[in-house]
Amino acid sequence: MNQKKEALLLLEDGTAYRGLALGIDGTTGGEICFNTGMTGYQEIYTDPSYYGQIIVNTTSHIGNYGVQLEDEEESGSVKIKGMVCNTFSNIYSRHTADFSLQEYFERAKIVGVSNVDTRHLVRHVREKGVMNAIISSQILDEAELMAELKKVPSMDGLELSSQVTTPEAYFVGDEATSQWKVAVMDYGIKKSILTNLTSRGCYCKVFPARTSFEEVMQWQPDGFFISNGPGDPAAMTYAVDNVNQMVLTGKPLFGICLGHQLLALSSGISTYKMHHGHRGLNHPVKNLISGFCEVTSQNHGFAVKQEEIETHPDVEVTHINLNDKTIEGIRRKDYPAFSVQYHPEASPGPHDSRYLFDQFAGLLSDN
Repeated sequence: MNQKKEALLLLEDGTAYRGLALGIDGTTGGEICFNTGMTGYQEIYTDPSYYGQIIVNTTSHIGNYGVQLEDEEESGSVKIKGMVCNTFSNIYSRHTADFSLQEYFERAKIVGVSNVDTRHLVRHVREKGVMNAIISSQILDEAELMAELKKVPSMDGLELSSQVTTPEAYFVGDEATSQWKVAVMDYGIKKSILTNLTSRGCYCKVFPARTSFEEVMQWQPDGFFISNGPGDPAAMTYAVDNVNQMVLTGKPLFGICLGHQLLALSSGISTYKMHHGHRGLNHPVKNLISGFCEVTSQNHGFAVKQEEIETHPDVEVTHINLNDKTIEGIRRKDYPAFSVQYHPEASPGPHDSRYLFDQFAGLLSDN
């Protein structure tokens, strides 16, 4: 890729930004969103929850520590549709890096654009709300590119988990030394979540998204984990039905991000698409049970309706976002099931919330 080649970023409302192409020469479209994390770009790009989205990195320099394949992959491949940044670096300083971010994107066939005023772009998205966008280093005419952008589907009502889930069930952990068997529903799970489960004595069987409840129960698990993932949770009726049946078994259940929304939906609580979502490593959340506050890692564009929880006899709020008061955690009063909207495994991010995995292990021990 010629790093001096022009590229065009066009938003659904007609706003255009011109910059320099990165990654491969091409055209890509998706929902544009921004992440405020200052580190961890590789973990972000491989997070399946970002499938179908163009990521704007708000940090001014991206690529300066290169790519390391050994420790920082959250899934088997890059999941984002495209990337936007201010300054893109082909030079990396970390001696353990395998190669540059440019080479990484070339291998993954990712289209991106740099030299964009990301401060202006982020303010625009915060004001106007999340929307579809398209990046191209091939089509530089705005009218022609807008015609291509109109072909990109809206995230609202889009089911994407079945596109990023494992094709076949697999096991993680040591069966001989583990204390509990946990059935993990893979709607786009991150590897670091599985690491947090296995390090606490869980032997995990990771099931494809559309696995039936009956097939999961044939393994006779001691508990259930409902994973993060992309898309609109309200479009996942198959998953909502499964989660409902899992809750009714009385076995411990823990959900993260999309899993949180699915637990809410299975309890009769609606979800809604947020104005511009929460994505970054610095979101303050208050635990209403303990009274403590946590700095959290987040990645979601949907949330659960607070007013419906407040009138629900069997669900209570456990965590709230201190920026906008949105719901960040719930638990069932009648069953050992709980969930959080944020990412306690926090890869990348702070480790304030990893106690939630201990909480899940405690429920498994008590059950």
